[in-house]
Amino acid sequence: MVKKVRELKVKPMDVVKLTLLLSILTVAAKKTLTLVLDPFFWMYFSWTWLFWPWFIAVGLAGYGIYCFRKHWLGEANAFEQLGIVTSVFTWLTLVPPAYFNGYLEGWPYVFFLAYHYFFFFNVSVRKRLYGDFYARTHDPKWDVNTPLWSRILFGVGIMVGHWLAAFEGPELHRLPGGWANVGIWILIVITMLMHYDSTLYLARYSEKVVVPTAVVQFGPYRWVRHPIYASTMLLFAAYCTALRAPLSLLFLLAVCLVYYNKKAKMEEELMVESFGQSYSDYADKVRHKFIPFVY
Repeated sequence: MVKKVRELKVKPMDVVKLTLLLSILTVAAKKTLTLVLDPFFWMYFSWTWLFWPWFIAVGLAGYGIYCFRKHWLGEANAFEQLGIVTSVFTWLTLVPPAYFNGYLEGWPYVFFLAYHYFFFFNVSVRKRLYGDFYARTHDPKWDVNTPLWSRILFGVGIMVGHWLAAFEGPELHRLPGGWANVGIWILIVITMLMHYDSTLYLARYSEKVVVPTAVVQFGPYRWVRHPIYASTMLLFAAYCTALRAPLSLLFLLAVCLVYYNKKAKMEEELMVESFGQSYSDYADKVRHKFIPFVY
């Protein structure tokens, strides 16, 4: 027996890993069988429960962290990049209301899908231009990023804001339905169209979807200088409005304004350096950064 193991070149650590995997699979199989044979499970079974078990959310978070590590190393494929955003949006739009309500219905599902559609516009533009989803190499000076600590704080602020919204808002079953939500649907449509137009116009006047070749002054850029950032804030505002969480809305807007204002300043300095008076004239003409007639 020992000789056969040696011939297979199985190391002790491989045996430990295999044993651990088999143990996990055995426990999972037993629990699944117990659940399937439990009459109470079938009595109270619902699609809400199926879509919202905690172990799936936690497992998805773990998978998202694994994919993010690969993305950080530049090794993540398109499916793994999707895994990252899906895990993030799950813990933004589904986990908080499920935690405070004990179930899910209505708006969290809508925004879970809306967040995916919204944040994959850039990917769809690459697919349209190049036939695949991958970013092209370009002049690295256009990779405008704030310091790492700033990006981490921004991410934490966005996560906290969504949890506050779920805590602040009433129970999901108490949210009004019908015509009371028409305004929110209109806000979602405006957000999507604004983001779509902004991305499309930017792509038309850019190389490789990143490097601008001219100062864009069409579409939403006629009203604000950074409509993509503005549409992101509008999406968060729509989420908080749907959950009836006005204080959380103000918190998220404050987080976005602080972060995007810093990033926009860096981008505008680069635009002035690249396009000179042309961009300065545009900035004088369109005086508001994010909110028309306000800021």
